[in-house]
Amino acid sequence: MDLNLSGRHALVCGASEGIGRAAAHELALLGADVTVLARRAEALQQVADALPRSGTQWHGWIAADVSNGEALRARMQALVAERPVHILVNNTGGPPSGPAHSADAEAFLDAFNKHLIANQILLQAVLPGMQAANWGRVVNVVSTSVKEPIAGLGVSNTVRGAVAGWAKTLSRELAPHGITVNNVLPGYTETSRVEQIVQDRAKAQNKSEEAVIAAMRATVPVGRFAKPEETGGVIAFLCSPAAAYINGVSLAVDGGRMNSI
Repeated sequence: MDLNLSGRHALVCGASEGIGRAAAHELALLGADVTVLARRAEALQQVADALPRSGTQWHGWIAADVSNGEALRARMQALVAERPVHILVNNTGGPPSGPAHSADAEAFLDAFNKHLIANQILLQAVLPGMQAANWGRVVNVVSTSVKEPIAGLGVSNTVRGAVAGWAKTLSRELAPHGITVNNVLPGYTETSRVEQIVQDRAKAQNKSEEAVIAAMRATVPVGRFAKPEETGGVIAFLCSPAAAYINGVSLAVDGGRMNSI
């Protein structure tokens, strides 16, 4: 199986912690040069320094706020002018909890800017390099809500579905250029995002966090939450040469929790 990513440059967003950091690590293990992107410079420096290296492998970092489209575009133009990007992992923290019907319009706009619009800016910046190489991988870290909306995550359900539709459209447009576009749908994963969801549910249901966690685990056939590196490994595989014929899919990494096929 060809998993070798030597000579490829990966840009991994939301990489200061959790799934993004795990994906960056797994891509580096496969030989890719990795640039990690998030808001916190100090955390990114630590992540980049800790990534595996061999031979001439190079890693770097960019501190940027994806909600600032113009600044993000400028940072990306500078990056690709120096080093074309062949792998893009779109990953951004989810919107706050709450029902859709009571969410402010601004909450929807903020979520669309941080997810769909930022993804589009990043894609347009890296696409020329992928087209020149006739090779590229785009993986969006989304949510199982694109198949089964999650109660209490109204804004997230809405924007995640939009990202999935965007990705499916791109997968058909870009395939002739050797570029695949796929989504990874994490289930309950040991990240700060799930910690926040647990806290919100405990408050809303007047239960302890331990009781909420137990109830969530009970819905997962494997009986536990995922570790970030398990999802990171799936992302890295989709970026590998071995996954060249996987295109336009939304792949759940949820321990079998979803009931849909």
